[in-house]
Amino acid sequence: MRTYPHARTRRPWPLTFLFLAALAGICLTLVRPVPASAAADSFATRCGIRFCLDGEEYYFAGANAYDLFAFGSGSGDTETEYMDKARIDAHFARMRDDGVDVVRLWMFSHDDWHGLEKAEGVYNEQQFAQFDYIIESARTHGLRLMPVFENYWEAYGGIDTRLRWEGLSGGQPARAAFFDKKRCPGCFTSYKNYVSYALNRTNHYSGVKYKDDPTIFAWDLMNEPRYEAQSPEEDVEGNTLRAWVDEMGAFIKKIDPNHLLGAGIEGHGTQYGFGGNEGNPFVHLQQSPYLDFTSAHPYPTEHWADLTLEETKQLIRAWISDSHDKVGKPFFMGEFNVHNVDRAAWWSEIYDDFEAAGGDGSAFWWYQDREIDGKFGVSQGDPELTVFREHSAHMAIKSGRTPPAAPSPTPTPTTSPTAATPCEVTYQLSDWGGPRSMRTSPSTTPAPPRSTAGSCRSTSPATRPSPRSGTQPEPGTAGA
Repeated sequence: MRTYPHARTRRPWPLTFLFLAALAGICLTLVRPVPASAAADSFATRCGIRFCLDGEEYYFAGANAYDLFAFGSGSGDTETEYMDKARIDAHFARMRDDGVDVVRLWMFSHDDWHGLEKAEGVYNEQQFAQFDYIIESARTHGLRLMPVFENYWEAYGGIDTRLRWEGLSGGQPARAAFFDKKRCPGCFTSYKNYVSYALNRTNHYSGVKYKDDPTIFAWDLMNEPRYEAQSPEEDVEGNTLRAWVDEMGAFIKKIDPNHLLGAGIEGHGTQYGFGGNEGNPFVHLQQSPYLDFTSAHPYPTEHWADLTLEETKQLIRAWISDSHDKVGKPFFMGEFNVHNVDRAAWWSEIYDDFEAAGGDGSAFWWYQDREIDGKFGVSQGDPELTVFREHSAHMAIKSGRTPPAAPSPTPTPTTSPTAATPCEVTYQLSDWGGPRSMRTSPSTTPAPPRSTAGSCRSTSPATRPSPRSGTQPEPGTAGA
């Protein structure tokens, strides 16, 4: 897919030019050329059970950096205050140097602060301008993106907000109504309107519409959707959620036939011994003809999962096997991490086994740009990133690409380069994404507005937990 920008070379100047310059006494300043990776002009595609790029099989090593959309004050002048370009650039450079190929991130929020859609059908131009810059920065750093359109969980509003716009209640498991067209036809409309706006948006830096930009590797329909606790049959068969995936997938593909599309599910299921049946069966749901790959999010050391390392490897192999043999599509391990164990040791074995089993792409949770998440946050210089770089090199070699060179460390800032020290708020953790119920971790704590240094602009944890939080029923239990 790309070479690494840090491996730039200088272009030789013509001798005649140098001679004339010397005669004129002109001092020439050589400017490093834009790396070839910055000019990504090929869309990622699917070739049967593999991802492909330029007709060749493509394997990638990725990371989640969900909070890039919140880098900046969230107020003031769009280009110099609202977004923090230096912080965005530094984080992409950090990830690039550690071998990240694809970054999965949020492209949703209904919050007042950095909200993309604060009210139904009202799209925040400043926030979309920031996402324009995120895409542009990813391109110039040689990375590709996997934006997620909406959140099943309550962080940043999620589908609970869309339900409220239609006069319905949210919460778990009532929010399942979002996927039932009879109960919430307006939910279908508001989701489609938002997606259509995003796909058809023209990036004000590049002049390229999102739907036409190969910097986007793929789209995720939603972060960890499920249609659970509605009936025993639905929990197992998942027909309602499958119908929603089919309708939204067809809608998106009609607008944007260029990009890959995934559902963003967790891969839970009693048949896998990981979580319970939640109305989103791994095989049936992802057999949708509009999806291009499967996904799963293993968190084996959570108390509700309690898997050993060997059981974790068996679980991931089962997903890969079902993805390739039953669904017939590539497998993307869209989130994963462990805690209270030797993380580097677990990562090493998981990645080795993932590669040996034919896994197609991975993205750990999550690459933070400052020390704010003591449970799952990974920062530059952490030992597990040495393991990750090896994984990235292996995936590059499998793809016929040159492995990444040794990283050039970029110091991890403890504060934003252009904002006051962020506050640290403790939230529960399953609301980024899944039933990581009762996980507790510091919030993402975006930097406060520059005009209010020392304060923190955030919502109450009782009503708006930061990613991966909220109190959710554990999978495999009643109501889960």
